[in-house]
Amino acid sequence: MIDTRRLRTLRAVADHGTVTAAAAALHLTPSAVSQQLGALEHEVGHRLFARDGRGIRLTAVGRIMLGHADEVLAQLERAEAEVAAYTTGSAGEVSVASFATAISAVLAPAVRALRLSAPALKIRVLDAEGDRGLTMLLDDQADLAIAVEYRGAPDDQRLTRIPLYAEPFDLLLPHEHAPASTLAELAGDDWIGPYPGNPVHDVITFACEREGFTPGFAHSSDDFRAVVALVGAGAGVALVPRLALRDLDLSGVIVQRIPGPERRVFAAVRKGADLHPLLRPLLTTLTASHPLD
Repeated sequence: MIDTRRLRTLRAVADHGTVTAAAAALHLTPSAVSQQLGALEHEVGHRLFARDGRGIRLTAVGRIMLGHADEVLAQLERAEAEVAAYTTGSAGEVSVASFATAISAVLAPAVRALRLSAPALKIRVLDAEGDRGLTMLLDDQADLAIAVEYRGAPDDQRLTRIPLYAEPFDLLLPHEHAPASTLAELAGDDWIGPYPGNPVHDVITFACEREGFTPGFAHSSDDFRAVVALVGAGAGVALVPRLALRDLDLSGVIVQRIPGPERRVFAAVRKGADLHPLLRPLLTTLTASHPLD
């Protein structure tokens, strides 16, 4: 009989590409991960991985097993949710990985509301920028993630996604800059924005590409406070999510509302876990929030 712990190890190695990285995600030693893989190959009777440069890749049989592993692990999530529902699940802890703006806009208000409506439910918040929250969720380091859709993001069938809100971007210009009615007028400007890999960087790039140019990022920062300061210093122009501008000193910049660019924010849980009674109150509270009102 195949040990489900070894299926989790198989999935972790497939996700991270090396035994060492998978071991770190699973909080195991590399030798323990190698032993788990060896035992699984013995159970299956086939090689599941082959060396690929410094990493490893799935064999044909490994890909078959990975598909079944995803189904088995999702079914286990459903089983745990049903058992927890049967035993009421009125008390416990839920860990949530989220990027900073969503923590301020929807997660912190949800924590406040749940302290009254579900006082036995403890929410543990983990700051996770970019798409790191989804990685933490898939690595079982979080129970729920709040993340941003972005172009080229994988549609991971192991996750259930719940839309939360769509947030427009505002254009920031230095005071000495002439107003702009379209992004195309800023094609020759220096741009300031997050690093590649941050979904906001992708939203900005895509919005500019639709206007016929690729933005030239002269300065990079994932901290919107720093972005605002650089625009105020005349170092360039920027597009910033509207909620990220709340509580920032905008006296040194011009803020223009411009149609088009937005980021779509969603909550994600591992497939099968959306029925878990510890997650349902949080999901209900999150989906009822309207942070832009």
